[in-house]
Amino acid sequence: MPRITEVNDVPPEAPRSRKGAATRARLVESAKEEFEETGFLETRISDIAKRAGMSHGSFYHYFDSKEQIFREVAEAQEAVLTAADDGDPPAPDATEFDRILRANRRYFARYRANGKIMGVIEEVSRYDTVVNEARMQRQKHFAERAEASVRRLQAQGLADLHIDPEIAAVALGAMIARFAELWIVEDWADYPFDHATDQVTRLWANAIGLPTDTVAPRKSRAPVKSSRKKS
Repeated sequence: MPRITEVNDVPPEAPRSRKGAATRARLVESAKEEFEETGFLETRISDIAKRAGMSHGSFYHYFDSKEQIFREVAEAQEAVLTAADDGDPPAPDATEFDRILRANRRYFARYRANGKIMGVIEEVSRYDTVVNEARMQRQKHFAERAEASVRRLQAQGLADLHIDPEIAAVALGAMIARFAELWIVEDWADYPFDHATDQVTRLWANAIGLPTDTVAPRKSRAPVKSSRKKS
């Protein structure tokens, strides 16, 4: 499918009134729901407007096209994934492994809560340069945080000094992002949430040599049975 490059990337003037802003937000939320149910290609502007309780023509007062409103939906979802932690702070005695586990759990929980639209975003990002850039910004955000963490852990003697922090951050970020897509969007397997999060975090930690022995060991060392769904 050809890349979408012809559509004007500059949205109409933002609504100045509170009512106008509320109407625009309702359109964006309606578009998200429509894209989740129907997919990008099959969704029509008239469907979005109808769901929002508006006329087809009124849509164009706020957006120029279906592509434009989808881009706003995508940017909003990427912002959700990269938002700061809104929960309780880590325990004072939390280990470095605990902190990484907490961050991964937060990411997977947010991704799972928005799994349907994330699937559409991942698909559209393959041919829409603007959506792909928003997706890449998410990857860069986590890569920069991971690189800083690896450098800090190396300075503290908690990570392998032979590891290149920049390369490790990109590789580990890609692992987290792709695993989330396969597990949640592609429905690869029915992994229990806590177990999957723990295992991916252990892989992350082991890759840089971060100790994980402060975490309670498994009660049984029996092999874990596969949860992968049979085709």
